[in-house]
Amino acid sequence: MKALNAILDKARRSPRRIVLCEGEDERVLRAAAKAAEDGIAVPTVVGRRHNIEALATRLDIDVSGIKLLDPSDSSVTNSLADELFALRSRKGMTREQAQKVVIEPLCFANLLVRQGYVDGSVAGAAYTTADVVRSAIQLIGLAPDSTLVSSFFLMMLCKPFHSLKGGMIFSDCGLVIDPDAEQLSQIAMAAADSAESLLGEEPRVAMLSFSTSGSAQHRNVEKIVQAARRVKADRPSLAIDEDVQLDAAIVADIAERKLPGSQVKGRANVLVFPNLEAGNIGYKLAERIGGAEAVGPLLQGLAKPANDLSRGCSVEDIYHVIAVTTVQAQAADARQGKYQGASA
Repeated sequence: MKALNAILDKARRSPRRIVLCEGEDERVLRAAAKAAEDGIAVPTVVGRRHNIEALATRLDIDVSGIKLLDPSDSSVTNSLADELFALRSRKGMTREQAQKVVIEPLCFANLLVRQGYVDGSVAGAAYTTADVVRSAIQLIGLAPDSTLVSSFFLMMLCKPFHSLKGGMIFSDCGLVIDPDAEQLSQIAMAAADSAESLLGEEPRVAMLSFSTSGSAQHRNVEKIVQAARRVKADRPSLAIDEDVQLDAAIVADIAERKLPGSQVKGRANVLVFPNLEAGNIGYKLAERIGGAEAVGPLLQGLAKPANDLSRGCSVEDIYHVIAVTTVQAQAADARQGKYQGASA
């Protein structure tokens, strides 16, 4: 899996501090230990200290490379509670409520990100996607140039029978149900950024439809065209095709026939789906029938990286998401032009 190996190598070159809030889950603890051993991240694991230490002893997991934080006795808990109160008091939260809520691991972990004690967060082995996304939006917040949090899958096509080789970004396959034109444009630009940081390639974006270059007339097609034109206005140098069918997006010969003026020329590495139904079906078809490997759902549009896990995730799944989160944090630091952080 060349694309994934490239992400792992990039993570090793400059590991970032990644917090995992479900430290009492065996899969999470094993993945954090592996990430520390392989040097793809500097993991912090949140949970009840006694339980995590007992789990590590019982399963013979080496946690020497992991920082363990227990919200009930951490030196930063009070300052995080103060930050939570300042953030949520307008919503009616009292200081006493903040002191109780802050010890909840997901909240504690995302406040660590917000305050710069760590660089990114991974959760979802036990928490629901709704919980993970809600907490990230409330506590980490949106990136300055973003109005929407969306998701994407990193799809690896690396098997001998794949005619396409390498990594692709599929978005949005897990979060925004029926985006309007403005939301779809935000998804497309965020997905392009994800391709650039994770694939190390110039993004080539296909706005997928049942129409190619106006071959069909429908309000759903018009939404896609409007979204693509918003992207072009904001990022005129980005290679993007407006309404385009999947075959013309990924097969050069078909693109030449159907869309001779294509900017992508049948070499899309970012597929933007018109809605969640299409995206969810599309990535599962690629995974289950096409044999692609899917990493995600991953989040984009946040001020700092926070990623979701499937509750059925494996140790390897978590390990890969840690690596992706490290690379996202590297990209966020590069955009800010610095790498700074407090120490918890």
